[in-house]
Amino acid sequence: MKSHLLAAVFCFGISPFLAAHAAEDPPADSTLAKDQAKAVSEAVKHDAKVVADAAKEGAKQVAETAKQVAHEVAAASKEGAQEVAATAKKGAANAKAAVKGEKAAPAPAKPPGKAPTAPDKTPAP
Repeated sequence: MKSHLLAAVFCFGISPFLAAHAAEDPPADSTLAKDQAKAVSEAVKHDAKVVADAAKEGAKQVAETAKQVAHEVAAASKEGAQEVAATAKKGAANAKAAVKGEKAAPAPAKPPGKAPTAPDKTPAP
């Protein structure tokens, strides 16, 4: 552990001297430096384009998923509204029959395969 700490201190201590030495010695071939700078620039531009393309694709996927969820929510809302309307109609018929002093008509059977959905009342852990 101590040797790692000493190595880190040595590296940080000597790095300003190396940087100063590097600043004093320009590259022997200036075209090499220009070519390297151009290559780095092109690599950065390419990487930026790859990131932008990935972000664009991700945004398209998010939009498509949001669209699908919106359609599902709309369909569920429509179904719920139809159930509410049917219940209200049944209640109105029962109220009308009660005003007239008649017995309420028996409730129609629910379609098979559609069990009423109740919220899960399991206590949270």
